[in-house]
Amino acid sequence: MKKIKIGLLARIILAIALGIGCGQFLPQWVVRLSATFNGLFSEFLGFIIPLIIVGLVTMAIADIGQKAGKMLIVTVLIAYGSTLFAGFLSYFTGTTFFPMLIEPGVKLQEVSQAVGVSPYFSVSIPPLMNVMTALILAFVLGLGLAHLERQALRQVAADFQEIIVRTISRAIIPLLPYYIFGIFLNMTHTGQVASILMVFIKIIGVIFALHIFILLLQYGVAGLLTGRNPLRLLQRMLPAYFTALGTQSSAATIPVTLEQCKQNGVSADVAGFVVPLCATIHLSGSTLKITACALALMMMQGLPYSPGMFAGFIFMLGVTMVAAPGVPGGAIMASLGVLQSMLGFGEEEQALMIALYIAMDSFGTACNVTGDGAIALVVDRFSKGRQNPS
Repeated sequence: MKKIKIGLLARIILAIALGIGCGQFLPQWVVRLSATFNGLFSEFLGFIIPLIIVGLVTMAIADIGQKAGKMLIVTVLIAYGSTLFAGFLSYFTGTTFFPMLIEPGVKLQEVSQAVGVSPYFSVSIPPLMNVMTALILAFVLGLGLAHLERQALRQVAADFQEIIVRTISRAIIPLLPYYIFGIFLNMTHTGQVASILMVFIKIIGVIFALHIFILLLQYGVAGLLTGRNPLRLLQRMLPAYFTALGTQSSAATIPVTLEQCKQNGVSADVAGFVVPLCATIHLSGSTLKITACALALMMMQGLPYSPGMFAGFIFMLGVTMVAAPGVPGGAIMASLGVLQSMLGFGEEEQALMIALYIAMDSFGTACNVTGDGAIALVVDRFSKGRQNPS
């Protein structure tokens, strides 16, 4: 018989449902087992986060740094600007509407730990370096590799990147549903899981509306610069959007994105350069989601936040997520270090961020990919130096 494969999103939803359901009747020793696993997994996450940054950001910067020319500069600036705009739009929209949707005062430390339940044992796994050290090291190594003629160290960095990608896809991602199951199992013991779920639903609704607005704005700008109908341009990109919904991977959607960009009149050379590059560096949908979710969790706990705090977070997030691998949930894994170092997120906040992000992973990836088509149109316009015919 054919083995049925269940996608990550389905497993996360199932984990949340089972955690809520089983929390009503499971004996304490089972809950303690879950708490023990969660403690160990959390320690491992803390250990691996700096390595994820070094392994992924190093090669991302090295690959970009090896390319040269005006087209690279224009593409990178537009993609990064789009990502930053999405982050700030998400922040200011959240500060406007979230206070009406979220009731503050829920302490995640109390919600995510079952009352009277402690793990059977714990193991401390200190990270080799802190997050900022890892980020600076990645930048130094990446820029150095971009200008080295010898390939020996570059091959080592590429092999280390492969190790990290496999660790994420074959160890961390498969174990995430069990981790999230434990979080929601513990939440049920406090009787506050319903309030958390209601916040989830409200946030997802706001973020989806922002995704639609971002895409309309991106293609509005592209249409204005090219003198073409933005809705028709966006309509032709729908195959890429729906492909990304299914694959949850920008990299896996590249062939479809390329074809649809060509149908929109983008030259083959420009599309072949911009689309693969933007699949790595243009993450407006992902940045929008992570910023909104982080802000919502801080509001929920009554924690202080400010435009200055989130400005630094968004700028750093836009750089860190360049390293997001082409696997479902890769962006949130790459951003955990920034959430930890700049917003002070602990184990509980990180677990809920993972659950929230993956619940919307398909839509964020689809927003990223579809936006790549708008950037390709703009770069094509600048490369030709004249407007495309309608």
